[in-house]
Amino acid sequence: MNILSIETASEHGSVALLHDGELLVRRIQGAANHSEAVLRDLRELLSEGGIGVTQLDAIAFGAGPGAFTGLRLACGVAQGLALGADLAIAAINSLQAIALQADAEHVFVATDARMGEVYHAAFEQDHEGVPIPVGQPGCSAPLDLELPPGDWFAAGSAFRVWPEELEVRFLARLVGCRPELVARAEEVARLGAVAVARGMLTTPELAGPLYVRDKVAFTTAERLARGGRA
Repeated sequence: MNILSIETASEHGSVALLHDGELLVRRIQGAANHSEAVLRDLRELLSEGGIGVTQLDAIAFGAGPGAFTGLRLACGVAQGLALGADLAIAAINSLQAIALQADAEHVFVATDARMGEVYHAAFEQDHEGVPIPVGQPGCSAPLDLELPPGDWFAAGSAFRVWPEELEVRFLARLVGCRPELVARAEEVARLGAVAVARGMLTTPELAGPLYVRDKVAFTTAERLARGGRA
């Protein structure tokens, strides 16, 4: 199976090509570099893999939640390539891509959403080891966040940014914690392959980012009301 993937939901951007079971990956350092590097790196991956866009089974992108600009970039590039090559798209939950790295039966992912909030979602492995969402992803203040019942493996940057509010508060119910994990294109590609196998693709026209929060920034009054600085 051949899957081209893009993940630019955070400053740790990457692109990958899953080609006959092998992964080729390019890292993109710094959110400001994403728009300049994505198309170049995708061309290099296809050239290195020795295949053309029309030989792909699908194009996958990290749909978020994450940085709005990065989500729109990944979605737009995926749509453009898919339309030109008459391909379908796998819109992959970026938190699910982190959960896949954790490789645990029950994974709770929380990432720093800035503005004093975190994105979060819970996942349970199915019989094939694929993390399946439990409920819908959310966005909340760290102290408003609650774990679902049971014990969980924690993953994501929010546990590094908000250690007291999250990891320490939930310590008794965490079987492990990996705050260094970020969404990566290789897991997006693997989940894209799952989407192809399970018939969970969408057309380029209908593909879109996963927006959990509809505000880019708070006003000064809103920041002060939440205990932040003016």
